Amino acid sequence: MDEFSRLIPAPNRFPSSAGGKGFGPIADYIHSLGLKFGIHIMRGIPRQAVHANAPTVTPGVTARDIALQFSVCPWNTDMYGVNYEAKGAQEYYNSIFELYASWGVDYIKCDDIANTEFLPHNPYSARKEIEMIRKAIDLCGRDMVLSLSPGPAPFDEREHLAENANMWRITGDFWDSWDRIHDMFDRCLLWQDCVAEHSWPDCDMLPIGHIKLCEDGGRYTNFTHDEQITLMTLWCIFRSPLMIGAEMRDNDDFTLSLLTNAELIEVLRKSHGARQAYRNETDGKGEIIWKAQGENCEYTALFNTDDTEREIAFTCPAKTVRDIWAHREIENKGSLTVPAHGAALIKAVK
Repeated sequence: MDEFSRLIPAPNRFPSSAGGKGFGPIADYIHSLGLKFGIHIMRGIPRQAVHANAPTVTPGVTARDIALQFSVCPWNTDMYGVNYEAKGAQEYYNSIFELYASWGVDYIKCDDIANTEFLPHNPYSARKEIEMIRKAIDLCGRDMVLSLSPGPAPFDEREHLAENANMWRITGDFWDSWDRIHDMFDRCLLWQDCVAEHSWPDCDMLPIGHIKLCEDGGRYTNFTHDEQITLMTLWCIFRSPLMIGAEMRDNDDFTLSLLTNAELIEVLRKSHGARQAYRNETDGKGEIIWKAQGENCEYTALFNTDDTEREIAFTCPAKTVRDIWAHREIENKGSLTVPAHGAALIKAVK
């Protein structure tokens, strides 16, 4: 922590940060690769600063003066919330983002803020801190993407979320079980009209590949190959941000093929108006169809939520369509055989 109650990287973990350089050297290196640099933060002010009554950037205002000591994260003991009514509160957030801007930060994931649980009757009670962060970013002199976690973010607050953030989680932590994917069809349906440029409902990470490292060498995803294709197809046609939650150096060929399918990424980047077009299920088993518009084309995603393969019928305005997963053109027979828990994604050029 620095002299103004701001958390900074520890030199024993990040040697390049020594001498007050912070994450600047790491950001410079990442930028030299043509990439963007992001960090994860918790909302609020460090409890250690409050307990020490440490100073902030505002003369005469201490961490204790601006802290809400009843506003605590239920799963992390590091921070207290910030009292937006207190003198020096906005200035504290401004100072944090001025620091991040000086490091060259491009992306902020702010946690314990989109669906805070310290007041169960008011799950969006950190709205004023979201507004303070938004203002601080606008004042810092550097463009930054703001992502809010955890989820699910309240749907009733969708306008406030879109006004103040670029991404917000619409689910709790997403892990590798089929029931989690199936649940996301309902969440995407709820949020389908809220996807817009610069504001993205976030379906959470992609638990594919080598996803756990600390349990006897870790483990690879429990998803089948077909379930992973369903995951990627839904995330891309819905246009959720893609965040891989894995040790990327251990990617096998299949995992790498999921992440480098250029035709799939084009759906994510250039389609619009995605929505559920059809759903027919009994006890959570059946078929779901999503459609989206592209550049002079239409995309149709066929999802089989059954435990056995199904022939799924569809309508497509073209004689020949392209199978995005198979990377080939196919005859438009009006139906496709889709594996259990699998998906097909087709492109029809108008």
